[in-house]
Amino acid sequence: MSRNRFSGRTALVTGGGSGIGRTLALAFAAEGARVVVAGRSRAPLDETVALVGRAGGTAVAQVADVSRPADVDGLVRATVERFGSLDVAVNNAGVFRGGPVADLGEEDWRTLLDTNVTGVFLALRAEVRQMRTQPGGGAIVNVSSNLGAHKQVPGATAYAASKAAVTALTRGAALDHIGDGVRINAVSPGASDTPMSLRPGESEAERAVRMKEESPLGRVASTEEVARAVLYLASDDAASVVGADLVVDGGSAL
Repeated sequence: MSRNRFSGRTALVTGGGSGIGRTLALAFAAEGARVVVAGRSRAPLDETVALVGRAGGTAVAQVADVSRPADVDGLVRATVERFGSLDVAVNNAGVFRGGPVADLGEEDWRTLLDTNVTGVFLALRAEVRQMRTQPGGGAIVNVSSNLGAHKQVPGATAYAASKAAVTALTRGAALDHIGDGVRINAVSPGASDTPMSLRPGESEAERAVRMKEESPLGRVASTEEVARAVLYLASDDAASVVGADLVVDGGSAL
């Protein structure tokens, strides 16, 4: 497999300040992409940019809240002004709020929808509007979840609903815009090696014990494993893959 699949291309990663987003930034840069990392807080984005730079890659940070249309439009505009194109976008920004439906506050519900659903819609809209003007089009990968369209667990219903919407958005937008030269797909991770997969008060060692029971694979996925799935869908290796939702969860949703 080529290790320069994104040479000369520009990749935008939302939620790029930590976890899967940071790993994605490093992975795209390692394969030749110029990377723009976006998020609500400057400091973690700057840390990601520094890590990319130390690894010999090119990255810049852009503060943006994906729930705000002006921020998202400005993010895409700034990306193109800096690097001349937007070839790949990964809509990775997301939040988790848990609890049974009857006990979930309206503020938590709105937060989930604003970031996980509206944020993806706004990003898709801005990204496609740019990509369809480019001779080479572009590729978009939305980061969804195995919770939602694939699996339900108690206490995560609202989160699952928001992520099921991401899957639906992905499939619909893929049909809407493949004729514009824009390929849209999704990756749906299960529990991965990030703080979001830890239960309240749970240590990583305790999570490892729990995952031996909960996952057929017997462990969480590494962020690098999730990133490899995203990079595949974003690359020319997946040139005929349109509207897919690739589940990366060790078999947990089976």
